[in-house]
Amino acid sequence: MAAQRNINAVSPLDGRYAGKLGSLNRAFGEGALARYRALVECRYLEKLCATPGVAIRGLNPSEKALLEKLPLLSDRDILEIIAIEETGSGRVPPTKHDVKAVEYFIKEKLRRSSLRDITEFVHFALTSEDINNISYALMLRDSLKAEIIPALEEILAALDALALKHAAAPLLARTHGQPAVPTTFGKEFRVFHARLLRQVRQLKAARICAKLNGASGNYNAHAAAFPGADWPKFSKEFIESFNSSSEAGFTPHFGPGSGKSAGYTPNFDPGTGKSAGPALEYNPFTTQIEPHDSYAELFDNLRRANTILLAFCQDMWRYISAGLVAQKAVAGEVGSSTMPQKVNPIHFENAEGNLGLANALLGFFSAKLPVSRLQRDLSDSTVERNFGAALGHGLAAYRSVLTGLSRAAVDEAAARAELELHPEVLAEGIQTILRREGETGPYELLSKFTRGRAVTAAGLRKFIDGLKLKPAIKAELKRLSPLNYTGLSEKIAKRKEF
Repeated sequence: MAAQRNINAVSPLDGRYAGKLGSLNRAFGEGALARYRALVECRYLEKLCATPGVAIRGLNPSEKALLEKLPLLSDRDILEIIAIEETGSGRVPPTKHDVKAVEYFIKEKLRRSSLRDITEFVHFALTSEDINNISYALMLRDSLKAEIIPALEEILAALDALALKHAAAPLLARTHGQPAVPTTFGKEFRVFHARLLRQVRQLKAARICAKLNGASGNYNAHAAAFPGADWPKFSKEFIESFNSSSEAGFTPHFGPGSGKSAGYTPNFDPGTGKSAGPALEYNPFTTQIEPHDSYAELFDNLRRANTILLAFCQDMWRYISAGLVAQKAVAGEVGSSTMPQKVNPIHFENAEGNLGLANALLGFFSAKLPVSRLQRDLSDSTVERNFGAALGHGLAAYRSVLTGLSRAAVDEAAARAELELHPEVLAEGIQTILRREGETGPYELLSKFTRGRAVTAAGLRKFIDGLKLKPAIKAELKRLSPLNYTGLSEKIAKRKEF
């Protein structure tokens, strides 16, 4: 029986590719956003009650527990919030405002508890962007840690293994598409590993800026109500508190029974209590909105990682096309509806397409989000709702890359056979040794002999014999072959660090 699928999904991320997204398909969207907003609202109220200079009573342990539990919204709770926004619910009229709907939902819950006397301190002195910007920052951070970075690390592990396994396997290099001096498969895999590793390290060190300073970024309402409180210190502590170990217990994007994805990285280092990856950073200088510059940095980082993988997919496609990488045929799978023999590089092609889609969105995010008219316009709101689409296309691509690699195998024999057909690639080595020996015009000599001509191994040996060189130098030149003229490729392939 076919796996359950949303056959009416507009986006393939919600249909065809949903199975590739792990927890990511619950990390974004109305449900996840409502949960994150509720989390920020409840944590904010809890901190208000514990802040010197703010005249609100303290909370007892059971009340703190209530505020910790409340953000773990059920699907029914989320539908209730949507109803408050769109049609109204009970005594609450339709807000036509999504953040206000979350606020009213929380207040209704608290009115049925011992916290009924402080319900008006929910969303106290805040603008909706105070809640939203922290919520999106948490959404991005948790998704990166739960799915994106682990998937990229799986690719890194695969590339590292290939680099080591094929460190000494010679390969005809092609520059401008033409035969060039040999390399090894392992060294070429190492290049992509090193490039991707650099981007993953930057992702892990990313800082996502957030703010909590009111309608124009000046703490106007905060200072008017409680002028004795140190509001900048409050905001910094509040935002950075999400980087501590206490945050690890809240993972709203994992639904009931879904568990955690394979390779999930915790939100903190249990030994230090510090973030083990992307973290939130307090920004004291904002308008009504946090300027989103750190979003652009993050998305550009992701875009670079995707571009590296896109280049890798195209190279693998070429190696497969040339018969240098073989693909495993899976029983029952169809490569072509009319040509039974076909085993197409569909996983690398699928990845290439999804990486292009992801990068189109990520590039738009980076260009659009840091631009907002004066102190605030709302054009970023609908854009932010598409973060999941960009990350989703990226994650679908990463899964395709991994599947493609699991079904591909380097054909070292084919690569050696191709190399032996191109003895002309030794022209570089020969003319360089002749330079060492003080010969005049060796480049021009080799260019005349090799350029635009078919060169055979026998012809090359005859050419060397005709040179006025010491017998030892001629023997040295004859020891060169397309299979051993690989320089330090093997050592480079085995080197993991920069």
